[in-house]
Amino acid sequence: MEITSISSRGQVVIPQKVRKKLELKEGEKFIVIGKNNVIVLKKIEMPSFDNFNQLLKETQKFAEKKGVTSSNLNESIKRTRKK
Repeated sequence: MEITSISSRGQVVIPQKVRKKLELKEGEKFIVIGKNNVIVLKKIEMPSFDNFNQLLKETQKFAEKKGVTSSNLNESIKRTRKK
């Protein structure tokens, strides 16, 4: 547990020990949630695209098994946009 303070500009310093432990780097983004006396910072992480191609192939196979075609998708998109 560490102690920090808020500046006149509303800035809060995350103590170095915490930054190192969580491997936080300059410029990273956070969601800030506040309720009652509790403030939560949640680091926003981009999803990994390492396995994106594999996931795409699996999705295509699933769609083929289910009989989903490009025209099915296009019609669904058109119907949704009209609503």
